[in-house]
Amino acid sequence: MSEGAPAGDAEDRLGDFTTSVRVLRLVPVALGIGVLSTGIALALLDMIGLFTNLFYFQRVGVSLVAPGAERLGVWTVLIPVAGGLVVGLMARFGSEQIRGHGIPEAMERILINGSTVQPRLAVLKPVASAVSIGSGGPFGAEGPIILTGGAVGSIVGQLLHLTAAQRRSLLVAGAAAGMAAVFGTPVAATLFGVELLAFEFRPRSMVLIGTAAATADGLRLELAHAGLISAQPLFPLAAPVPQGGVALFGAVVVGVACGLLAWLMTQAVYRSEDLFLRLRGRLHWMWWPLIGGAAVGLGGLVDPRALGVGYATIHATLLGELGVRAMVALVIVKTVIWAFSLGSGTSGGILAPVMMVGAALGGVLGHALPGATPGSWALIGLGGALAGVTRSPFTAIVFAFELTHDPNCLLPLLVAACCAHLVSVLILKRSILTEKVARRGFHVMREYAVDPLEATFVREVMTRDLTTTSPDEPLAALYRRLPEGSTARRQRLYPVLDDAGLVGVVPWSTVLEGRDDATTSVGDAASPPRVVAYPDEILRALADRMVQHSVGVVPVVERASPATVVGLVSEFDLLRARRRLLEEERRAERVLDPWPRRA
Repeated sequence: MSEGAPAGDAEDRLGDFTTSVRVLRLVPVALGIGVLSTGIALALLDMIGLFTNLFYFQRVGVSLVAPGAERLGVWTVLIPVAGGLVVGLMARFGSEQIRGHGIPEAMERILINGSTVQPRLAVLKPVASAVSIGSGGPFGAEGPIILTGGAVGSIVGQLLHLTAAQRRSLLVAGAAAGMAAVFGTPVAATLFGVELLAFEFRPRSMVLIGTAAATADGLRLELAHAGLISAQPLFPLAAPVPQGGVALFGAVVVGVACGLLAWLMTQAVYRSEDLFLRLRGRLHWMWWPLIGGAAVGLGGLVDPRALGVGYATIHATLLGELGVRAMVALVIVKTVIWAFSLGSGTSGGILAPVMMVGAALGGVLGHALPGATPGSWALIGLGGALAGVTRSPFTAIVFAFELTHDPNCLLPLLVAACCAHLVSVLILKRSILTEKVARRGFHVMREYAVDPLEATFVREVMTRDLTTTSPDEPLAALYRRLPEGSTARRQRLYPVLDDAGLVGVVPWSTVLEGRDDATTSVGDAASPPRVVAYPDEILRALADRMVQHSVGVVPVVERASPATVVGLVSEFDLLRARRRLLEEERRAERVLDPWPRRA
């Protein structure tokens, strides 16, 4: 609002948010999606455990165990190859959308498909991921679970009579519920949905996302009390993270290193993908996961800890149980086989690998940094790597906290996450999540700001000096009053006024057609305005009506006296609000002079 502008009834009616009571009918739907997504997420974990036990231990069981690569020797190489073959066949004859790590695919569904997901994807994606990870694939379960949970939310939304925006909220709610069910991190899952998937920060989506995530975690807690799944936190620490100035300095070092790690991991994945794309025309993409599986098998011979989801390895790193050589080997081997196999088009998530590599990097640096144990620095590295790779710093901070329940880690995590995020956005145009979407011809803007149309009133941009006409004036006479190049001609819409006020409007196109017609009056050619604006309404509401009715210029009338015209607003006037924002961002000035000159 401009300084000194009067506060009228319209300003009193304007609120901070536009969410209506209609969102309440979707809350029970979000609760149901939370329950369904939890069941599917936990079933996926059981499937991963089942395939891991079958492939590596030749037994039936659903416990989530680390692949026993050292037990089978060189034959271990064949297991990921077989897994790659199965995934390739499922992608070829089932759905190509099961390829990849899940999150970019969910973003693509939201951006270009109206938040609709094929129902078969809810079955094929978790099965393919379970085979891939269970056969030793160095991936996490969270990416496939996010896409599968999102598919559940989308399918439920498609069964109901909803808008695309409402389906999007339910899709993200399902994704967040799946993430919360796996890790027991409902707040981080909600933030993840808002920061990365919802493409908005509004109550209409945030409430549904939080409801589904809280429902999923509540069910998880009950199952943990019954001894059916691991309790929370997932990675309890042996000792709290120290605080202090020295620790904060170290957090800066770890954060910068994690920002560079984000560049390395992103480049590694997409350089691997480019390498496989060179095989197009020579070898069908269905066979590429076999090659990726061979790399995984060879990497497992070098360091078996790099195989599978690696939750036990992450926890061991956070407890400080791994030595420097083991962590260095883990960083190298995990990064190489993860990037190469993911580039081959197999199915699996990225969060667990990023956590493992980030924790190992932090642990290595922790042996040289003072003020904390290597395990504490590993936790800071875990959070910093997530912030740098995903470009979601708040999610990374809360995620690391919820994984450990150590409040002492929040301050160093904030420092590390901010540093990693800054380095990442400065050296990488796109993240590992948005690069895949960009390669498919779409752009994702991750910066959210208040729309200037939401903060500007019509009275601040409307044109007040108007050319008007009367009902009796001939069109030819009005045309002669509008010389070429004049401001009056550029007005494009002319209010028709009589003694009582506004009776209609005449567009420039009508005036141009009647320029030689001395018999037709303006009153005969005029029509009621399709849209009117009010001085005390925000530009966003007006812009929405202009788009809905396909008009480019509208008269502005007094709300209390609709026949009184006070101005005009065109689409060019709407851009003036954007120009004001650009001036605020680009115009630099010194407001206070610390050394004023004396007269």
